[in-house]
Amino acid sequence: MAVNIADLFEHAVDLMPERVAVACGEREATYAQLEERANKLAHHLAQHGVQAGSHVGVCARNSIEFVETMIAVFKLRAVVINVNYRYVENELRYLFENSDLVALVHDRQHADRVATIRPDVPKLKHVVVIDDGAAQAGTPTDDVDFETAIAGTESARDFGERSPDDLYILYTGGTTGYPKGVMWRHEDIWRVLGGGVDFMTGEPLPDEFAQAQKGKQFGPLVRLCAAPLIHGNAQWAALAALFAGDKVVFVPQFDPHDVWRAVEKHQVNVLVIVGDAMARPLIEAYQEEGYTVEKLYAVSSSAALFSPSLKEQYLATFPNTLLTDAIGSSETGFAGIGIITKDTEQTSAGPRVKPGPKTIVIDEHDRPIEPGSGQVGRLARGGHVPLGYYKDEEKTKRLYAEVAGERHTVPGDLATIEADGTIIMLGRGNTCVNTGGEKVFPEEVEGALKAHPDVFDALVIGLPDERLGQSVVAVVQPRPGAALEAAALDAHMHSQLAGYKAPRTIWVADEIGRTVSGKADYRWAKAYAENNEPLG
Repeated sequence: MAVNIADLFEHAVDLMPERVAVACGEREATYAQLEERANKLAHHLAQHGVQAGSHVGVCARNSIEFVETMIAVFKLRAVVINVNYRYVENELRYLFENSDLVALVHDRQHADRVATIRPDVPKLKHVVVIDDGAAQAGTPTDDVDFETAIAGTESARDFGERSPDDLYILYTGGTTGYPKGVMWRHEDIWRVLGGGVDFMTGEPLPDEFAQAQKGKQFGPLVRLCAAPLIHGNAQWAALAALFAGDKVVFVPQFDPHDVWRAVEKHQVNVLVIVGDAMARPLIEAYQEEGYTVEKLYAVSSSAALFSPSLKEQYLATFPNTLLTDAIGSSETGFAGIGIITKDTEQTSAGPRVKPGPKTIVIDEHDRPIEPGSGQVGRLARGGHVPLGYYKDEEKTKRLYAEVAGERHTVPGDLATIEADGTIIMLGRGNTCVNTGGEKVFPEEVEGALKAHPDVFDALVIGLPDERLGQSVVAVVQPRPGAALEAAALDAHMHSQLAGYKAPRTIWVADEIGRTVSGKADYRWAKAYAENNEPLG
């Protein structure tokens, strides 16, 4: 036995085989069923050359087959590569080559794009196709249907011992450039994202069996992961739940009404989301229909801005529900958590969190910043940290800093540390706008824009300015039927923020460009501003 993703899942299977593990759409699977099918797929992949250390891509929307594929790959001590299903051919070609895929599991709807680039990626030897109802025209004849792949294989768990040093890779979203594969040891990623530490207290779990044993003792929670499984938010919320014997609910793709229908149907206890891009349409869909959600105890957000105005809406609508706002990244894992109730005073635009283990804020000389000083620094995390970026030594070197003799990851998030030790996140350094010598953090301005009753969504960027260096500008999506006026928005912003932070120019878009997981796409915002007329 080892602190290994496959072992952690198998502990739950052995203790709670009859429990429902996963539900998606109209289907459910128990732990025993998930185990059996994952074992069969693992044997099929092994027969086609997948072995320890092999890289297997998954390009699919949320489904039980996606979960089965992840578990099957981990059982072989191979590596899952998350592939964004929105990628076009050149992006897929880059990712397939960069990640050294030898096998791929994908939804049938992506068959044409995959077939087009396969001649360019000779290492990719085997493809399994999930039947998602899409037309089969164009599917290469040597591809194997998912159900066919597992039909004739053994279901035995006979894969040998595994190691806590087995490799886990998570490719970043690529909102500011091509995605990078962040490499982790299984034990390290479990300690920072998979429940190997109590996120509320910071106390590490005593051993690899603790999650399953606690889950057996106290019974299952029902968790709905609203994000796609190609994103770390949903992937680790799901895996941590499976380690504990919980029931994990998905919708095939994000639709706010589908999410609430699933919450209602499965009596969900914890709803896991990615910031405003999910929180806003969800609360508005709930207010349109009024679903029955008596068992919803918590709404948990991470990986993107969860605006104060939206938090207030949730607390007004669900006064007995706990909100959590966690910070972290692909390079740090969990770095801190804020707990918000109806009695919590919100004093900052960015999340204010209790830092996780080994999370600090450092200055430009890699020294810890004095709490309460007001100095802006960089978020850093020591202890269990990643190995670096796959096939990128230069970026790996820039990821780390040595603080008091210990290696820390420093991914570029800016923050301050308060006198009481809490951390306030300000945003990524590479999106910070320097206007006339003043630093403006886009997330703060975006939160203020979204507090306007006629604004549904917004992104804030900096554009070149001869006098100021950069000018703060915004792309705004109005609510349906709303007519935005530049003067009214400007007055609103000056009532919310210092004048230098208010956008000097605003563009209006039918829909804000975001990644599939809901993260801000600042490249899209810049291109939109450069190619469209601003609001008069």
